[in-house]
Amino acid sequence: MIKNVSIKLIPAFAADERRLKMQLAEELAVNPKRITGYHILKRSIDARSRQAHFILQLEVFIDEPVKELAVFDPQLQDVSNAPHVVIVGAGPAGLFAALRFISLGIKPIVIERGKDVRSRRRDLAAMNKEGIVNPESNYCFGEGGAGTYSDGKLYTRSTKRGNVQRILQLFVHFGADDSILYDAHPHIGTNKLPQIITAMREQVIACGGEVRFNTKLTDIVLDGDRIKAVSTSTGEQIPCSHVLLATGHSARDIFTLLHSKQIGIECKPFALGVRIEHPQLIIDRSQYHCVVRDPYLPPASYSLVAQEYGRGVFSFCMCPGGIIAPAATAPGEIVVNGWSPSKRNNPYANSGTVVAVDEKDFAQYGFAGPLAGMQYQQMVEQKAFGIGGGQLVAPAQRMVDFVEGKVSATLPDCSYLPGIHSAAIKQVLPKDVNEALRKALVDFGKKMKGYYTNEAVLVATESRTSSPVRIPRDKETLQHPQIMGLYPCAEGAGYAGGIVSAAIDGERCAEAIAAQMQ
Repeated sequence: MIKNVSIKLIPAFAADERRLKMQLAEELAVNPKRITGYHILKRSIDARSRQAHFILQLEVFIDEPVKELAVFDPQLQDVSNAPHVVIVGAGPAGLFAALRFISLGIKPIVIERGKDVRSRRRDLAAMNKEGIVNPESNYCFGEGGAGTYSDGKLYTRSTKRGNVQRILQLFVHFGADDSILYDAHPHIGTNKLPQIITAMREQVIACGGEVRFNTKLTDIVLDGDRIKAVSTSTGEQIPCSHVLLATGHSARDIFTLLHSKQIGIECKPFALGVRIEHPQLIIDRSQYHCVVRDPYLPPASYSLVAQEYGRGVFSFCMCPGGIIAPAATAPGEIVVNGWSPSKRNNPYANSGTVVAVDEKDFAQYGFAGPLAGMQYQQMVEQKAFGIGGGQLVAPAQRMVDFVEGKVSATLPDCSYLPGIHSAAIKQVLPKDVNEALRKALVDFGKKMKGYYTNEAVLVATESRTSSPVRIPRDKETLQHPQIMGLYPCAEGAGYAGGIVSAAIDGERCAEAIAAQMQ
């Protein structure tokens, strides 16, 4: 007999197989010895009461052998001699598109401006220790894209866009822990993602696909309104009729290239603000209603949203037990992001806290046209660099000091390795953004006990929340309406917002190209 059951357990019981079986036996009114095993279908945390609980949905086997879960088969094949497609960018969209092409019998040629995932580490170390930015290899550019070294959170609301479970199963196939298949907020961790990304690339190559690093797209060669080839920084011209453009939200040179070639792009709203770091202990106490977090509970997270002066203000990419990282893609700018290792065991919690901005904001500074948002974004990042402490040392301010308009006399310890420098963040953020953020922090403090405190530090600037440009595409064919064979994809084109949604969009574009080719 097989039964599906939902049970609520204190954390210690959820972590103890014997106690879990006893609870299942009680719920199902059977002797515990009759339960031969179970599969977890979904796991989440309910922390609304004084005692936090795990909510488990399980498939339970009674008086019969436990059925093994079906092994996922990505159905890959040899495409060495198949027709080819060029994929620009080896982030989640590009890599998942490459694997989907292979399953559809098409050879992917992936060109990536940055380095392979292992070689990227040296450039990230140079950013953290010496403040040196390599414009082609950093937290945003390189194999795996921005997600590889900024956390690997896999939670998405994009269930209507495609098969989320397939994306998670592919991650597990290439080495991720199978807990991502049932956790309500799945997370891989920056320490584990590089090996998974490497395994994906090796599979692409083993099937006859190509992955070329240190190879930047420099031009799209057209024959009328059709793609004829792409030119690269290596001096090569790759003939092709179809290009999947998955360059990520920070590829400003690509946006500029498209605009210069009069290939239609559009200005897009995004969100701008700071990254806020608290001691993790404060977040745990607030969310779990405890003095000391139960050792069987993960570090707590939060999600906050408000409307201030007609603007949305919200927490973004929350990293419990995390680290703030430098995410600039060019010298002379300060950009910050956050990540967590798989265990989320650092003593700090950080989150982007951002304010929605649009064309009206860009116009106040004289920016107009398709690149207005990008220019506005760049202006703010350069201001942050200007009042920082040199190199990538970021301007920072304690939370209450920021709201009250005081430059902080001292700053707390912070996980941001290049270092922080006491400064007035209102000199960085545009006035309307600054005022909305000030109001929101006070309101967040009313919603979440302990949040509004001078133990928290604001680090500027969190500005790469999404692409400031949208590259239009037909809703049905996913092809650019002006250029035959050009398929704008994922975050850089304005159609995704995270690893899973980008991967889904990569697969969708691959399927659309395959249908057109056939």
